[in-house]
Amino acid sequence: MKEKKNKPLVRYDPSSDVLYIATRKGVEEEFTEVAPGVNVEMDDRGNVLGVEILRASHTLKGFLKSLGKNAISANDRHAKGSVYPVT
Repeated sequence: MKEKKNKPLVRYDPSSDVLYIATRKGVEEEFTEVAPGVNVEMDDRGNVLGVEILRASHTLKGFLKSLGKNAISANDRHAKGSVYPVT
């Protein structure tokens, strides 16, 4: 029987303009700012739990533009608090 791997989840909150990518479940013990506005959250063993991107629409502007109509916009009223499985 194959071991089922959890896919990361992506959450975007347009009211705070924060994009969160969860890679695994756990309790955050610390975080490291790896770039301005980009935080990596870790558990007590140093395992990465997720990545938080502040001011996401600004920080990822070029990337989101390259995605075109598939991008999640800060003005997308349907995106509030949504969870998007990463495929």
